[in-house]
Amino acid sequence: MELDLERLPRHVAIIMDGNGRWARQRLRGRVFGHKKGVNAVRPIMTCCGELGIRYLTLYVF
Repeated sequence: MELDLERLPRHVAIIMDGNGRWARQRLRGRVFGHKKGVNAVRPIMTCCGELGIRYLTLYVF
């Protein structure tokens, strides 16, 4: 699948849910899961910047 660079959104929103549950399933604390979530977001932020996506909203809880 090819990415049409002329039709990219200006704003992307991501709902991050489940990091705490993911960590608990691995017998780790919720904070461990939240830190892993931060690590997952970093490349997304970089990619959005490289593609010219100006706004990234993260809903985290």
